[in-house]
Amino acid sequence: MAAAHLLIISLLCTLSVDRCLGACAEVDSDTEAVAGQGFKLGCISCKRRSEVDASASVEWYFTPKGESGSFAIYTYNEEGPTIQNDHFMDRVDWNGSKRSNDIQDASIYLLNVTFNDSGTYQCFFNRILSYENYEYNTIVSKVVHLTVVAKATRGTASIVSEVMMYVSIIGLQVWLLIEMIYCYRKIAAAGEEALREAANAEYLAIASESKDNCAGVQVGE
Repeated sequence: MAAAHLLIISLLCTLSVDRCLGACAEVDSDTEAVAGQGFKLGCISCKRRSEVDASASVEWYFTPKGESGSFAIYTYNEEGPTIQNDHFMDRVDWNGSKRSNDIQDASIYLLNVTFNDSGTYQCFFNRILSYENYEYNTIVSKVVHLTVVAKATRGTASIVSEVMMYVSIIGLQVWLLIEMIYCYRKIAAAGEEALREAANAEYLAIASESKDNCAGVQVGE
């Protein structure tokens, strides 16, 4: 009984640790790029229920600075990436989730940034959640207002985003450490209980055997 209890605790602890390791944090993208360099357009949409299977496709749209109309520039789905505008041809690389149709990070990397790349970028997650008897479709969008400059500056938004990223990482590590300590204590306590039960059972067996031996000696006399 104690062994079964110990096994259940171990499995629960393992599942808890796995959830920690699989945590997702929605960090905002930087918004300032330097002309002539590369730039990562960040776009993260965390799935709220990690236990539900899902698949997603992603579409990126661009509205140039000073204009009102947007147009598709990039798509990514189970068939791979597709660049949909000549201005971005051979200049966009996928920088998001890999080896999985369950996309939560749809970031792209823009090569050789020009001043004409200034404007508003919007990415759309078309996510399908697969339940036992039905599927549920959700659409999530994220917006990045990009400014291209000649020389890099340290913006407030960039500093706050970086600080929040490190806070999230440290928080997850602390949570994982607490979970591991909790699991260790549970396992140790269950192990001690199992040892006590085994010792008590052995003591009762010895006592019973001694009693039987004494009774046999008395009968012999």
